[in-house]
Amino acid sequence: MRILSLLLLAGAAWAQGDGWTDIFPDASFSQWTRISIPPGKPVSQPSQWKVDAAAGTLVCEGNGGHDMLRYNTKYKDLVFHVEWKFTKLPDEKARYNSGVFIRNDADGTIWHQGQTSPDGGYLFGDTPVNGVIQRFNLRPQMVENRVKPAGEWNTYDMTAQGRTITLSVNGKVVNQYTQTEIPEGYVALEAEGYRIEFRNIRVKPL
Repeated sequence: MRILSLLLLAGAAWAQGDGWTDIFPDASFSQWTRISIPPGKPVSQPSQWKVDAAAGTLVCEGNGGHDMLRYNTKYKDLVFHVEWKFTKLPDEKARYNSGVFIRNDADGTIWHQGQTSPDGGYLFGDTPVNGVIQRFNLRPQMVENRVKPAGEWNTYDMTAQGRTITLSVNGKVVNQYTQTEIPEGYVALEAEGYRIEFRNIRVKPL
């Protein structure tokens, strides 16, 4: 219940600057690191990530392979706020795909993702279960598909608090994972073949 209350108050809190930190990257990405997916391989060059300062957006062109953009500060309990939209393609069957992450390890071997795709926002990932990394996927438990069509902005608030990770999509909680064994980690964004924009990237430690 406390997590839900925090999510509902997130917008008002940001307006007041109450505990929020803007982590939007600078042009040199000095506080961010590109991580290959799967981990351990060189990231593709040149980078597909760029900052559009005039528009206030972080853009991934979606043309440079599969990688993750990780913020370099590790957090324990926090709310991670991100707004995003895909660039709409003429192909109505385009399988837009990307993600927002919380409590990852440094190289992305352990990850907890809020999926961004037309079939909904939901949590899945690779995380330790009794010390052994296993895949979980909460799409079947997603309360409803609240993701807007490509070309429209969506808001994700991911909260990590204790053993619980919560995903709120456009103002409503849709998924909770309650078994995380990872007490802290990194936030990150994903590129997976489609042009996507991000804005208002910020965190609030709890």
